Amino acid sequence: MADFLTVALVCASTLAAPDCSRETALDVAVAPAPTPMACLMQGETLAAQSGFVRARETYLKVACERRRTAALRPATEAR
Repeated sequence: MADFLTVALVCASTLAAPDCSRETALDVAVAPAPTPMACLMQGETLAAQSGFVRARETYLKVACERRRTAALRPATEAR
């Protein structure tokens, strides 16, 4: 399983880059990535394939996130 997620955010050009997030983006593409370097390189590819980035109207922001895993809880004992 990949340890990272590539998150490609397509945001409106009127939105400041620090404010561009999954919640404020016009479009979001997510894909697994094995390394941080692969994550960054893959972001450009995701955006290009989507066709959502439009000059002057939008911009691309790529983020790499560490994949979250659910913690396993020990089974509770019956009383």
